[in-house]
Amino acid sequence: MPTVTEQEVLSALTSCYDPEIPVNIVDLGLIYKVNFAPADTPEQAKQDVTIDMTLTAQGCPEHVNISAQVKSRLEQLPGIRNAAVNIVWSPPWTPERLSPEAKKQLGID
Repeated sequence: MPTVTEQEVLSALTSCYDPEIPVNIVDLGLIYKVNFAPADTPEQAKQDVTIDMTLTAQGCPEHVNISAQVKSRLEQLPGIRNAAVNIVWSPPWTPERLSPEAKKQLGID
């Protein structure tokens, strides 16, 4: 089974949304880091992945749902055995992290 890449992970996560903002979490700039742990054995051939991500606000009531959505989506990828999500607050999220597509979608110039 081929190794899953960071780009494949990010592509999969474009289907995950903060329910309060109509932009996916990748274009919002919420994903800070993708870490892979190799499979235990070559026969197993599945990786573990850990995502470091933030939210737009520390008091976001949706953090549990968004984390569960990310974990579930990643574990659907062929080649991923387990996914974990770490919510981090440093550096804090700012609108500068928005992708050009997100800015356009939100009407921000």
